[in-house]
Amino acid sequence: MAADPPGKAGQVSRPQDGHTAPGLILRLSHVDGGMLPLVGGKAANLGELIAAGLPVPDGFCLTTQAYREATGTVRDGVLADLGNLQAARQPGTPGQAAELAAVAGRVREAIRAIPVPPRIITAVEQAYAALGKATPVAVRSSATAEDLPFASFAGQQDTYLNVVGIDAVLEAVRNCWASLWTDRAVAYRAALGIAPHEVALAVVIQRMVDAAAAGVMFTANPLTGRRREAVIDAAPRLGEAVVSGAVNPDHFVVDPEKGSVLERKLGDKRVMVRPLPGGGTETQDLAGAAEASSLTDGQALELAALGLQAERHFGSPQDTEWAIDTKGALWLTQSRPITTLYPIPESRSAGTGSRVYLCFSLAQGLTRPLTPMGLASLRLVASSVAKAAGFAVPDPRGGPPPFAEAAQRIYFDLTTPVRSSVGRRILPRVFDVMEARSAMVLRQVFDDPRFSVTRRTPLGLVRHVLPAAVRARVPEAVLRGVFRPQAALRRLDRFTRQFAEDLELEAGAGPAERLDHAERLLGGRLFAIVPAILPLPALGFAMLWLAGRLLGGPGRGEDLQKVLRGLPHNVTTEMDLDLWRLASAMKDDRESRAALETLEPSVLAAEFDAGRLPPVLHAGLARFLERYGHRAVAEIDVGLPRWSDDPTHILGVLANYLRLTDPAMAPEVQFSRANAEAEAEVERLVAEARSRGRALALLVGAALRRTRLFAGLRELPKYQLVLGLAEVRKQLARVGVVLAADGKLESPDDIFFLDFEEARQALSGGSAKGDSQPRRLHGLVLERRAAYASELGRRHIPRVLLSDGTEPEVLHAAGAAVADGALSGSPASAGSVTAPARVILDPVGAHLEPGEILVAPSTDPGWTPLFLTAGGLVMEMGGPNSHGAVVAREYGIPAVVGVPDATARLATGQRITVDGGAGTVVPE
Repeated sequence: MAADPPGKAGQVSRPQDGHTAPGLILRLSHVDGGMLPLVGGKAANLGELIAAGLPVPDGFCLTTQAYREATGTVRDGVLADLGNLQAARQPGTPGQAAELAAVAGRVREAIRAIPVPPRIITAVEQAYAALGKATPVAVRSSATAEDLPFASFAGQQDTYLNVVGIDAVLEAVRNCWASLWTDRAVAYRAALGIAPHEVALAVVIQRMVDAAAAGVMFTANPLTGRRREAVIDAAPRLGEAVVSGAVNPDHFVVDPEKGSVLERKLGDKRVMVRPLPGGGTETQDLAGAAEASSLTDGQALELAALGLQAERHFGSPQDTEWAIDTKGALWLTQSRPITTLYPIPESRSAGTGSRVYLCFSLAQGLTRPLTPMGLASLRLVASSVAKAAGFAVPDPRGGPPPFAEAAQRIYFDLTTPVRSSVGRRILPRVFDVMEARSAMVLRQVFDDPRFSVTRRTPLGLVRHVLPAAVRARVPEAVLRGVFRPQAALRRLDRFTRQFAEDLELEAGAGPAERLDHAERLLGGRLFAIVPAILPLPALGFAMLWLAGRLLGGPGRGEDLQKVLRGLPHNVTTEMDLDLWRLASAMKDDRESRAALETLEPSVLAAEFDAGRLPPVLHAGLARFLERYGHRAVAEIDVGLPRWSDDPTHILGVLANYLRLTDPAMAPEVQFSRANAEAEAEVERLVAEARSRGRALALLVGAALRRTRLFAGLRELPKYQLVLGLAEVRKQLARVGVVLAADGKLESPDDIFFLDFEEARQALSGGSAKGDSQPRRLHGLVLERRAAYASELGRRHIPRVLLSDGTEPEVLHAAGAAVADGALSGSPASAGSVTAPARVILDPVGAHLEPGEILVAPSTDPGWTPLFLTAGGLVMEMGGPNSHGAVVAREYGIPAVVGVPDATARLATGQRITVDGGAGTVVPE
């Protein structure tokens, strides 16, 4: 064997420029996780397994230096082409896949044609001879972008099994090098934004295990998310049959800590892959293998114990490959992080045992992650709510004890209310109207014996809520709404004017004062919105419930839903209609209309900033932004631009509105029609009550009139909250300007990737000259921006998580579709419509033809301008009183919410029928 570098891997000097390395060959026992650029992900992880004392077949690694030496002459000419192609187009754009494949194909063919340099041949010959003459080996690719915590790259590069003889080994090495440029690997890297010049490939050469059985093992259940539950798939002989999906394997679920097999299901195992004498493998048909298990229970438990050791060593759940040789010895042949598991939230709530976490982000219609400053701001708001209710909050910046975060989303620890009889009555009812599927999942959790009721009296809730409600004068507000409704509205108007004044900060304030003001708003002033406004819309919906009871109780839901159409005092509806009026004005101005019809929204936004839009469009947009510019998509995150910062979305919506040419479909007409229908329904219901008595008619009429008067205020608390958050953002942005000017930050927007404590430290620190603080902050911001960008790609966010990682919704995945193939959700706005679907994941720049059915993961007020031209609405999240449902009812468009995976199961252009009364979506 070629001489090893002196000492263990930790003593090997690392390449400084990525193009040199201290040697071509390293034994696997001399490799560790810090050598990723030299040995790639697979080899680095194998070295770590050996260091942990786990059984790994002996072997060596041909380093990335060998790859670079051998392929340098053919790579340089095409790497630039690939890099330019990736930079020029976003992943998934038309034609990109074919162009990437064409360039990658040229690289592969060139690498396969090159002769392996003599110095590399000699090194491999010596290392292979040390394993034994003509020893069967596995030759496996180990890329530097592989088996990473954020991306597994599973199966992207090639592996060759039962390779015998030096000539075959060298040919397999060359094929592994070429496999770095398979179409699938190149496309995968492009999707993750990994530049071509950043990757290289090492090759692992290991003794083949003479396997009696082999397969894969996850140390956490990848389906349910449950940690410490090993899932093993096994088949006879080589594990390739399992990895490639060629066989239905034996399936085991094991609890390694309790030493028990929880589930055992034998597969048919109709084929097996076995080594051939002299090298290579063959797939052989099997008969009668379904009755025999590839593993004994004892072997499954031994494997799970090895997996648990690997997990403890790496500090995270692992996806492993394993083999059991003909003598019964167990071997691990690969380990990498499971990249699909959702991280477990952790709160500071008192108590031990299992915990229940609910995703507050989803309840707010927010699927995307929050920026670090957005999270920091909401922690302060949550702390102010908890303190107002009399709960101890030792560290307001850290949030109240139930507050938790996972994958940059907000979760709340609901274990205490879930284990309370009062909490079990209240929580599901709240979410029935807020996020219906969350309510369903919570009810499933109630059946789990780990969360049995331990508190049966309401005293704890009363002790916290009642004094807070009295201090905030909530009972007075409710009584005023019942007996003096107009006075209640006037008082509310005075509050909103005073609130707007309180947001202002005197001119000339310094950056520290601006931070103080922002924290003061978040830590106390914003909470005043809740008791000042919420009692009135709550009263409105309570009056609707009362009217239903007076009219006969259950069965009146669809009638009562009509009462909620065309509600007055809804700030979101008023905003949408103001935007429609602006679009109508643009139709009559030739220059403005031409600009909207011919220019992209992003170009229009740049022209607006430069003052070069047509005068009518510029003036109208400026007026709209003066009133509504504080709003945005995902607007509870102060880290995201407001419409006044970037009006691209609004300009795109205006362009969409110009496509609506049917006067009868004009939003103003539809809203007026909905208003008239609702008032007519009130009169009909009052008349029905009058037939049973005059007193009943008076009560029903009073209840329904208060519903019409107050229910539309349901959007006002969030509107005012966002007004406050926009002021916080403005103050933080000005602090960011100061820090950027002083060299502490690269750009003013970097402040949104810090928290308040870090921003204060940056202000109080030294200047950029000779100070390490700017370098530390720059590195911190870059790291957080990268993590945020990665989280933007996450599509699956659990509504409810248990502290062992279990997703209850996955365990009880019932009701996702009804028998006839329809998708089912919660009724949100009555009516039925059949039209093409338009799946939209991000409303900014979205194109929605008039009458199309909008299919979205969730919506907040930033989405609702699209509703004006939509024929219907389907949402994955939400309940009957979520933002989307409320606005859909007001416009009279059918809507179904809480439809699991709707954006994946429906396609743009597919005709679907939405029945908002039945809560079904039927694809044609």
